[in-house]
Amino acid sequence: MFSTGVLLQILGCVLWRNWWPMLTGLMYVLVPMPYLFFGSAGDSYGYGSLASGCFYAGKFLTGFSAAGLAAQFLSLPWWIDAGKFLTGFSAVGSIAIPAILAHAQVITVGALIMELAAAFVLGCTIVTYDYFSSRDSMSYF
Repeated sequence: MFSTGVLLQILGCVLWRNWWPMLTGLMYVLVPMPYLFFGSAGDSYGYGSLASGCFYAGKFLTGFSAAGLAAQFLSLPWWIDAGKFLTGFSAVGSIAIPAILAHAQVITVGALIMELAAAFVLGCTIVTYDYFSSRDSMSYF
């Protein structure tokens, strides 16, 4: 699936003789970087944990002293939230860059469709990999 996504990415450039859509290739490189930098801390929070936002909201609203807020802020796993934000930012950028280029008429609509198809296939590849890597190694069915 990954090679199909890369093929669609390259075909979106070659068929319309315009290499501007390859800017999204930069975003595909940037998408896993926040996980590599912020997500592999090795603690119990984990990158995909919901504890980064929902768990602390109730404790945040109860205490309003400055010292309590400062201590609570320092105990938050802020790097997880920063990693999630940067991952979302770069994932949206991989769809927004071809859309902006098509709106500015730098690329054609056909190239836009090919780039969006490549983003969809690569996204499905990541979701499939995540699904199978989270399951038990002995049972795939």
